[in-house]
Amino acid sequence: MLVLGSYEKCKRYIEAHSAKTEEQSKKKETFPCITISRQTGSGSYEVSEKLIKILDKYSKESEHKWTYFNKELIQKIIEDHNLPKIVSNYLAESKYSHINDAVYELLGVKPSDWTLVQKTTETVLQIGRMGKAIIVGRGGNIITSKLPNAFHVRLVAPLEKRIEHVKTVFGFTRDKAIEYINKEDKDRNNYIKSHFFRDANDPTLYHLIINTGLMSYELAAETIAAAVMKLFPNNFIEKS
Repeated sequence: MLVLGSYEKCKRYIEAHSAKTEEQSKKKETFPCITISRQTGSGSYEVSEKLIKILDKYSKESEHKWTYFNKELIQKIIEDHNLPKIVSNYLAESKYSHINDAVYELLGVKPSDWTLVQKTTETVLQIGRMGKAIIVGRGGNIITSKLPNAFHVRLVAPLEKRIEHVKTVFGFTRDKAIEYINKEDKDRNNYIKSHFFRDANDPTLYHLIINTGLMSYELAAETIAAAVMKLFPNNFIEKS
């Protein structure tokens, strides 16, 4: 269920980034974005929540916070009558002159109409370029694969661990949890294959694959943060 507070954070994030002038954008480092692909029940929300706290603590330009985007929040942004225009205006032609070509290339064809998938793809690509964002699902790792500031993570876990997680989060019975996991995983995999012609389980799509059945959510977040800060050192202050 979409939490209003999360959507408001997304709005503030987009408005803050779109308010930057072209000159400001040139002077400042582009911050990384992190995409998270996951097996259902592997704890993507919990890991993201802990990861944001770590990254906010050590990121430069602390006035701009890291923000979490999942499929519900991205769709809500697209449905909003004002935010899509703000997002679109963020990318001037001088910054990225072939954004439509990139979207069409990802989708494998130049479509005749503007579908939800196309809108989602362009929105994810633009959020990725803004940086300081954690994008969960929606093929974020594939959409942003050519962005130099993108870092890709895959979360996995044993089925029993995922069943217990889903039961706890949603209050499902064991049978209902298994049904939910199977449907969600199937739908996610089909989304990636049908729209981007890739396999979500392909390990070469990710910088890191983390098993949250063997690592706590806290340790998973710390591991991701350490890798991101090491790969993009100019965006972070040194740990004391």
